[in-house]
Amino acid sequence: MAAASVVAGAVLVPNWSAGAAVTDNPTVDAATKATFQRLADAVFADRTQALVDDTATGGKRHQQRTHGFTGKVRLSGTQSREESSTLDALRTRKSRLAKLGEEYSAAQTSVKLDATRVKGRSAKVAVTETTALTYERAKAGEPKTTGFQAHHELTFKADSKGVWRLSGVRSTDDGYLAVNQVEKPAVAAPAVAADDDNPPSAPRAATTRPAPANAKNMTASGYDYKAMVAYATKYWSKYNTDYPDFNGAGAGGDCTNFVSQSLKAGGWKHVPGYTYDFKKWFGNNEIQSDSFVGVNEFSWFALSSKRVTSLANVYQMDIGDVLQMDFDKDGSKDHTMIVTSRNAQGVPFVTYHSTNTYNRSVASLVASYPNAAYYAYRT
Repeated sequence: MAAASVVAGAVLVPNWSAGAAVTDNPTVDAATKATFQRLADAVFADRTQALVDDTATGGKRHQQRTHGFTGKVRLSGTQSREESSTLDALRTRKSRLAKLGEEYSAAQTSVKLDATRVKGRSAKVAVTETTALTYERAKAGEPKTTGFQAHHELTFKADSKGVWRLSGVRSTDDGYLAVNQVEKPAVAAPAVAADDDNPPSAPRAATTRPAPANAKNMTASGYDYKAMVAYATKYWSKYNTDYPDFNGAGAGGDCTNFVSQSLKAGGWKHVPGYTYDFKKWFGNNEIQSDSFVGVNEFSWFALSSKRVTSLANVYQMDIGDVLQMDFDKDGSKDHTMIVTSRNAQGVPFVTYHSTNTYNRSVASLVASYPNAAYYAYRT
């Protein structure tokens, strides 16, 4: 899969400068900034490689690229321990994935430095990570790779000799769903209460692996599921400017907005009315109903309008179907995704915004978030 283009609106690019040296402060020159970038690249490459099947690399465990960094930029002792803990967690995730029948044979990660800010002996560096993983046993007609973009802020501290040490890594995306991340997901903003009658409640879907379900009837509903997939494939990383982008601080995330756009591309029609009425559904660049952009409100509209039916198991989903997750099982759904592929073994693959992700398997989600609640919808 070709490297995805960077989405400017989703990247943290404040009005920063790499400033000239101040008395008794280290100078950050172009070479040091380049080393910031290389260390960031090593950190995220190590995390991704922890998910790759050792047998695919001749039985040899990946040599950590963060080892051996010397000179003006290196890991702090605390961050080194944090990375070791993260890699252990990811290797555990790799084992869970293998039990679910999913392994990766190769991985590629690149990091672009977007901005650097220096204040005294502290530096903050904004980067964009682009990662692709190759599915080990993909058959003809199945996705060969899964990929995502993620945005991070790295904190560096310098000592009196001008040696910078990476002391912190923080995601700046609204979502925390990249397969090589282990941070606790952010909790979405509280759902907007409906002022009409009580909204419908979706039943949870099981995540155990059943026998493959029958393929979806692609003509019964009259919707164009291939068009939904084509739209999601086109805009998973290159956002459609005909709609607003809800990434960013306080915006709540773009996941449901993206899924609504995909469904609209496949034939879902607007139901105009008040934006807060969950029985209405509409969206364009100027105005959007709560049900078009809100996770819970989407579920309420989709069920009450009978445009969807709930599925008993996530593995029953097929292309054009919708998956939602409640990470902490607090009753408020946090994330919305659309199915863009399904393999012969009955595993669906989802695509979503926040973090921008293409063709991630449901098995990967279940392995990464085994304690979440899942809601599957047939569209």
